[in-house]
Amino acid sequence: MSGIVTFLPLIAIFGLMYFMMIKPQKKAADEKKKMMESLKKGDAIVTIGGLHGIVDEVVEVDRTVVIDCDGVFLTFERGAIARIKETAAPTPVEVKEEVLVEEPTVVEEVEVIEETPTETK
Repeated sequence: MSGIVTFLPLIAIFGLMYFMMIKPQKKAADEKKKMMESLKKGDAIVTIGGLHGIVDEVVEVDRTVVIDCDGVFLTFERGAIARIKETAAPTPVEVKEEVLVEEPTVVEEVEVIEETPTETK
């Protein structure tokens, strides 16, 4: 019994260490994984080197990303992306509505004057 009591503080320290260090790291890794999976064309990103750019293409096969930095296209591994600054907003689709305008019908009353032929001499 005294052996178990001796190891209780050590077990408590390991349990505390798990909740204070390991669990938050797993949570951060899961969030980064979700961020990498949600990466799409048009997202504004920052790399781990501090380079700011906009995602031009996401290559699933190589797990790479092509980034547009003011007209210069660079290819990076997905792991080199530190964070997404802004996600690309879906482009609004402009729907043109046809507006049918009925033109008012105008009825004009025309007075018809019949002229009688007059004889001229």
